[in-house]
Amino acid sequence: MQTQMRKIPVTIVTGFLGSGKTTLLRHILQHAGGKRIAVIVNEFGELGIDGEILKGCGIGCDENGVETEGQLYELANGCLCCTVQEEFFPVMERLVERRETIDHVLIETSGLALPKPLVQAFNWPQIRNSFTVDAVVTVVDGPAAASGQFADNPVAVDAQRKADPNLDHESPLHELFEDQLSAADLVILNKTDLLDDAPQSAVETVICEEIPPQVKIVRTHMGQLDLHTLLGLEAASEETIHLRHDHHGSAEDADHHHDEFDSVVVAAPVTSREAAIAALQTLVEANTIYRVKGFAALPGAPMRLVIQGVGKRFDSYFDRRWKEGEAGEPALSRFVLIGEDLDQAALQRAFEAALGVASKVAA
Repeated sequence: MQTQMRKIPVTIVTGFLGSGKTTLLRHILQHAGGKRIAVIVNEFGELGIDGEILKGCGIGCDENGVETEGQLYELANGCLCCTVQEEFFPVMERLVERRETIDHVLIETSGLALPKPLVQAFNWPQIRNSFTVDAVVTVVDGPAAASGQFADNPVAVDAQRKADPNLDHESPLHELFEDQLSAADLVILNKTDLLDDAPQSAVETVICEEIPPQVKIVRTHMGQLDLHTLLGLEAASEETIHLRHDHHGSAEDADHHHDEFDSVVVAAPVTSREAAIAALQTLVEANTIYRVKGFAALPGAPMRLVIQGVGKRFDSYFDRRWKEGEAGEPALSRFVLIGEDLDQAALQRAFEAALGVASKVAA
């Protein structure tokens, strides 16, 4: 009876594109210490990059590395804040059925998602009796915030917005940043290894203006924190979320400029890590691209190379071997580009040109 009455704690990880949410989840899963964790990943775009990265930690796989149902749930169509009832509720129903095999739930929201409507959903009777929001953890990209931006290159977008009197002069990135912070029970100031103490302190001052006084800011890089800092906060956020300020109203009125963001995929053979990153940087410099993420298949390399970029900053690492011969995973180099006013065909041509390969896109 006691097990049936126990509410399963849920940690919601939010933060803008490229802030380091998936890296934080990887760290949690790699140091779970036997804790049975179910993961829900919500992505903006058609390629499930974040879900694939987390599978490298063994989540969603059996002891032999074969994918299984039940531990990892990928929601790839839009943001949870706008599809709470259609996308989120069915997954939570399935987790209720498995509650005796779950110790904790992690939810990684899309980088464009508003956390408040999602937290409010935990007050629904069908969910409230089984789950509680242990904490909303908001991850902040330290260098991006220090430069006065929430991605490395939204300057052109803001300039265009301010020049047009018919457009709302309040940047949707600014509003989103504030709303993600206002819902936080803990703020992770990430990538601090790229900042000196003075800009770190300046960013913390900005953050403190948007969060309740009891919310702590923790500095880190690569999402490396002690799990006691992240899990077990027992905030029961669903009970107080209605008190948090936000720009976008209720879950039914969560229109926050989704139509201003595009997600496209480019693919082409790459000869080296350096060539792939240089080609992607060429695209970023010529377009309004906030986030790049994907996998590269290097000649002669059995391992899959993860490449991620925020603005002009890129990093990469090998995460696992390609599953050769398995349906659905050819060793191809494919990348998701998230930004504004993106033309897939033009970007594909530009990517191939930067790599020096013959174009596959019809003129």
